[in-house]
Amino acid sequence: MGIPQTMRAVRITQHGGPEVLDLAEVPVPVPQAGEVLIRVSAVALNNTDLWTREGAYGRPGDPTALSGWRGPIDFPRVQGADVAGRVATVGTGVDAGLVGQRVVVDPTIYDSEGPDANPVGLMGSECDGGYAEYVVAPENRVHDMTGSPLTDDQLAALPTAFGTALGMIERGRLKENETVLVSGASGGVGIALVQIARARGARVVAISSGSKIDTVREAGAHEVVDRAGDIAEQVRAAAPEGIDVALDVVAGELVSDGLPLLREGGRWVIAGALGGYGVSFDVRRLYLHNAQLIGSSMYTPTHFEMLMNMARRSEIHPIIAATFPLEQAALAQEELARRGHVGKIVLHP
Repeated sequence: MGIPQTMRAVRITQHGGPEVLDLAEVPVPVPQAGEVLIRVSAVALNNTDLWTREGAYGRPGDPTALSGWRGPIDFPRVQGADVAGRVATVGTGVDAGLVGQRVVVDPTIYDSEGPDANPVGLMGSECDGGYAEYVVAPENRVHDMTGSPLTDDQLAALPTAFGTALGMIERGRLKENETVLVSGASGGVGIALVQIARARGARVVAISSGSKIDTVREAGAHEVVDRAGDIAEQVRAAAPEGIDVALDVVAGELVSDGLPLLREGGRWVIAGALGGYGVSFDVRRLYLHNAQLIGSSMYTPTHFEMLMNMARRSEIHPIIAATFPLEQAALAQEELARRGHVGKIVLHP
């Protein structure tokens, strides 16, 4: 099948609510030197999609400024970071043998080419993403997953959620037999944290609520505490000797309430602010106990390759909560914002 001249894509032309998502007919991107063109089979949604659309990231010195992940958005922008699909064609200098490969895209723009490079941009924010029938990506950010037993939907669920989770776990230096606390455990990153931490041999205490508790337990949590109750009291009961590593996507009051739960030399890793970005805590809980507060944004290329190897070996199994056709991207984002689901929501272009 030949490559068409145009394709359907969902773009944002300004910051705002779901109404700013616009389904348009646009030119199919042409891969430049060192790039590949991918026919998208599945693209997973993330909170980053909502916050980029809303401009909710703020800027240094102005936390209320409308901004994308790392600064102003160049509109119009095709959203969507998490892409699984097949290579349709390649640019100059790229091995034509890649055509037809089933692939996952590492959506991160890094500050260097090294294995421990830091993320400074994201597909769907700083460049066009996968809410489209086709997307281009650098050859060195495309990973062959032809042999993975995971479905395309599951593969699409990996990059941002599971990548962020693995980055948190690596930066928190989680070791076998340590006790880990996972906040927001029913979300995409939360479920990933539970699965990966359990696979690492950690004892997992997760925070969830209501009907989601059973699913979080099935994902691998040893204990699940209900966020509707006194979280600190429940965690002390579940882990009387304390927490070695907290993996937190909630922040807010949980940080001030939770820091005293850390054991000596404990690590509190933050990769989100669902509970609020304004945090107040007693700094003595850090320095008197050699605790560490660690910020974690996405992952490194090394982390991502580790994640792809886990997926090839079927060591992780993303949960798919719902799927939507591309033209229902706004409905899908509304469903994501309601947070009534467990796992990942996926679009099918």
